[in-house]
Amino acid sequence: MTALPTASGSFGDKPTLTFPDSSAPAELAVEVLSAGDGPLVEAGQTIDVNYYGQVWNGSMFDNSYDRGSSIQFPIGVGTVIAGWDNSLVGQPIGSRVLVSIPPHEGYGPNGVPQAGIGGDDTLVFVVDILGAS
Repeated sequence: MTALPTASGSFGDKPTLTFPDSSAPAELAVEVLSAGDGPLVEAGQTIDVNYYGQVWNGSMFDNSYDRGSSIQFPIGVGTVIAGWDNSLVGQPIGSRVLVSIPPHEGYGPNGVPQAGIGGDDTLVFVVDILGAS
């Protein structure tokens, strides 16, 4: 199995990612860094998260910690990239999850050039699940 990056800090802290020497996993990879004790996130709910996003072995492209506010969005219904839907549904609220998202579950072959995301970039997120309703 391909090694995943390590993330500093704990739930609520802006993480720093340290990448292994290996290449990114070809498929979606999820590591629960700390398990929450809340109810499980269900498809169709709106979740409230803090997140940190970085290109594998590249630069940070977005995070909510620096903005000082979490974001809310529907989960499991195709509103966000597939990697988020496929990794966050079923996680307990209060969890910190590290997710490695391959391009085909991220932004696809076009990437998001204005965010510095190429079409073949693997995305790594640390997500703190604050709530769901």
